[in-house]
Amino acid sequence: MTQLSDTQALILSAAAQRPEHIALPLPDSLRGGAAAKVVGAMLAKGLLQEVDADLRKGEPVWRETGDGHGVTLVATDAGLAAIGIGPEVANSVPTGANELPSDAPAPDAATAPEGGPKARTPREGTKQATLIAMLRAPEGATIEEIMAATGWQSHTVRGAMAGALKKKLGLEVTSEKVEGRG
Repeated sequence: MTQLSDTQALILSAAAQRPEHIALPLPDSLRGGAAAKVVGAMLAKGLLQEVDADLRKGEPVWRETGDGHGVTLVATDAGLAAIGIGPEVANSVPTGANELPSDAPAPDAATAPEGGPKARTPREGTKQATLIAMLRAPEGATIEEIMAATGWQSHTVRGAMAGALKKKLGLEVTSEKVEGRG
């Protein structure tokens, strides 16, 4: 079985949910040379392939071919198999399955649809699990409350939210100032 990095698995999981298994757009955290390197490795392994982009359908363009056309990236059957999705499962994913209403909570591995992103799930009883539980509470949590519960300093709490929760787990974290609470 092909060994995938977290980024490669994220790209393939997202592509499996999109119509025609288009791998674009890439994650926001992946830009420039890093994107080219990851995509190049995936093309070399046969996990992705370049196909002509249908601009009439609004397909995103990975690169220009020089003749006024462009190519897009599509997950191959081998790429889908690398994340444990067979062709029959991948083709049954409905269009728009990865779209959430603006008021819906962000998906995690426990609530993601079958064949969805294989996001990491924190182990029970860890500080990260405590952080997620506190933030999911109806009233949310303040930085000070999280610091008291985890023993972390404020910069560690902010870093965990930006890095682990937003980037790695893909969770949506919002902040607001509440009168008398912070």
